[in-house]
Amino acid sequence: MIEGERPGAGGARFSLQGIDEVVLGRTDELRVARTREGEGDASVLRLGIPDRGMSVEHARILLGPAGAQLEDLGSTNGTRIDARPVRTSPLASGDVVEVGHTLFVFAESQEPAGFRPSDGDHAGLSRMQPGLRTLLPSYAARLERLSRIAASDVSLLLRGETGTGKEVTARAVHVLSNRPGPFVAVNCGAIPEQLVESQLFGHVKGAFSGALRDEPGLVRSANGGTLFLDEIGDLPLLSQAALLRVLQEGEVMPVGAARPTRVDVRVVSATHQRLDAMIERGEFRRDLYARLAGFAHELPPLRDRIVDVGLLVAELLSSDRVRGGASLRFRSDAARALVLHDWPLNVRELAQSLGTSSVLAEDGVVGLEHLPEAVASAAEPPGDEPTAGGDEGGDAALRQELLRRLADANGNVSEVARAMGKARQQIQKWVRRLGIDPAAFR
Repeated sequence: MIEGERPGAGGARFSLQGIDEVVLGRTDELRVARTREGEGDASVLRLGIPDRGMSVEHARILLGPAGAQLEDLGSTNGTRIDARPVRTSPLASGDVVEVGHTLFVFAESQEPAGFRPSDGDHAGLSRMQPGLRTLLPSYAARLERLSRIAASDVSLLLRGETGTGKEVTARAVHVLSNRPGPFVAVNCGAIPEQLVESQLFGHVKGAFSGALRDEPGLVRSANGGTLFLDEIGDLPLLSQAALLRVLQEGEVMPVGAARPTRVDVRVVSATHQRLDAMIERGEFRRDLYARLAGFAHELPPLRDRIVDVGLLVAELLSSDRVRGGASLRFRSDAARALVLHDWPLNVRELAQSLGTSSVLAEDGVVGLEHLPEAVASAAEPPGDEPTAGGDEGGDAALRQELLRRLADANGNVSEVARAMGKARQQIQKWVRRLGIDPAAFR
């Protein structure tokens, strides 16, 4: 998921298909080798990471019919699962394994048809546009469809929670479109209602008090390129009608003008709101929605793609949003917090946390003390859980509490974790073990 010594490397994915054993250890550069070893001719995946906190042979994972088992190989700095030190332990899907300053996640995944896993693939991921990178096979399939749409003129609607990176994705779509004009971003919710049409569609000199010269407006400024309309649900109804004309006729009517002006823009819009519900309430035009949503893409919240934290950290550190990001490194406790926090404010919260820590870590090495308190607290080991099968009364009581809390939270595991003072991963383990499906409460 993330290498504390090399956070700019991003994450990497390794297939365990046909593998009997995984050996994790320190090398001078990233090394991946599949070998046959021992009397049983076992298939071994050796992963070498340039991490000074690792031992040469640090830990191994044994894979068999009964499941996966993690063993520490007498390492100097020890091995952890979900922040808890272990010597040997069974591994369950979703477990976060910490060796040195590097964190892995062990995941069982259903790969979509046509998905071809490739070991590591740092280079392949780096060739993709920021906003279109993921280690999740299911999301990778959706992003591949989005990439194909990006090369067309089809209007695109991006949906997702606030802070999930909709503008970054829109910029990636613009790059892939190869349109010669500029990318122009507009926050529809930040423009005063009385100025929306003037700022979007422009005006002619003398159209109103203060109109001292002709202004092209943001739509015409994007001519030949991409117009990104963020928070499209905040656009007033009258302005929605004018925007519909742009999409239907390919022309814009500046305020005070006698004739429309031709314009060629590709529109990408975004919202965190339920536009279908707004349509039913009469707050959003159904015909405009049909024009905007030629293709709709849902951006998942960061808590649902936590395996991508390393990729997102690498993107943010290479941008101008984090001062000195290229040289930043993470101690193991800080790296642990980044992957165990549930990020309720999504990628925006991650960016702010990195920006703050880069300023506080004067030597360029981020520790737990440099992270916001809410993030840092995620690195604490989870409390003891009831013993599976050994305390039927305890399990029954836990099950009833989880059912009640999931019902109150509409199936939101992160909300349940916060209410119980536990790590999100701990709640996930409990619901898996007790056969509870959080989706049933949504």
